[in-house]
Amino acid sequence: MPASEARAEDLDARLSALGLTTRTKQHATYTSVEAEVPKTLPDATWREVLEVLTKADRFGLLVSSSTGRTLWAAIYKEADHQR
Repeated sequence: MPASEARAEDLDARLSALGLTTRTKQHATYTSVEAEVPKTLPDATWREVLEVLTKADRFGLLVSSSTGRTLWAAIYKEADHQR
């Protein structure tokens, strides 16, 4: 298994363990892990989520009145990509 795939699976599993509903998507140059964030998430859980996200190459939070809050993380597939 490529290292990038293992990293994405680890992120997915760790976010799921924190109670978030996740989905993983394959793209040409990266793998994305997305998680729906409930309206109420304890501060301690937010801290844990942020710690998990620091393992990604990029991450962010999308907020929309129609779709709610979605965390995303990207793991680049290139073996030599600089973080």
